[in-house]
Amino acid sequence: MIGSKEALQIKKQPKSIAIIGAGAIGIEFAYFFNAYGTDVTVIEMMDTVLPVEDNEVSAALEKSLKAAGIKFHTSTKTASAEVVKNGVKLNIEPAAGGDGQTVEAEVCLVAVGVAPVLPHNAEQLKLTDRGYIETDDRYQTNLPNVFAAGDIIGPPWLAHVASYEAIQCVEGMFDSSIQPKKVTIFPGCTYCHPEVASIGLTEEACKEQKLEYKVGRFPFQASGRALAVADAEGFVKIIFGAKYGEILGAHIIGAGATELIAEMGLAMNLEATHEDIEATIHAHPTLAEAIHEATGEAYGHAVHI
Repeated sequence: MIGSKEALQIKKQPKSIAIIGAGAIGIEFAYFFNAYGTDVTVIEMMDTVLPVEDNEVSAALEKSLKAAGIKFHTSTKTASAEVVKNGVKLNIEPAAGGDGQTVEAEVCLVAVGVAPVLPHNAEQLKLTDRGYIETDDRYQTNLPNVFAAGDIIGPPWLAHVASYEAIQCVEGMFDSSIQPKKVTIFPGCTYCHPEVASIGLTEEACKEQKLEYKVGRFPFQASGRALAVADAEGFVKIIFGAKYGEILGAHIIGAGATELIAEMGLAMNLEATHEDIEATIHAHPTLAEAIHEATGEAYGHAVHI
């Protein structure tokens, strides 16, 4: 049984690996172990892989990774784990109940999130109900002159989010006229193939919040650039508010997704609407055209689909 740090330092490539958790960490390790020829099995308690992503993206990624040879057990919990002579034996069963089965592998990677590593004498710090350090709107803890930022104050556990928080925190510490910003809009990326990137609300979240919205989609199969580089799997999906056309969320699976999402982050920070994106000339042929085309498709203006 190993964690993500040990998986990066493993000295011998395992012939088989079982991965508990199909979040970003679990999927990334599943992808590259599979790419090197390891037999990979992924167990996920939720109904989909990458549960925080839009369901359409999750389904497309699972289909792609299954085609690459990765085995998935979604809606499945790990009832017990046992170290045996040749590796690890996991007893898994449906999350809703039912007959279980056994999964055996040379190595088991546990990828179900991270826990905070608190500093010494942390008993004076006020913690959240999940054990993270609680901070105010200036990143200050309950103790005078003690501030905290990054993973230790809770999810999302992302390097770029932690860096942003640290800069906001320090600027606020040394200049009382600055009001530090808390993280609201941030990109989430999964570095596998096809790549996955998103920002803002999923369609499922829009439905839960009873928002009125429009959806635009554009498949990379209709992109000349994607076809030219022989990587046309995936699509762009953008969700707009029905009344004002503001961007509620953007979801990309495919080549360059983790780069393309930056445009959507900038657009959301600038409170751009669908009209602003459509009025922006995107070079041809580029992958970024897919954003323009998905926007147009939401309003019946798409040219190439």
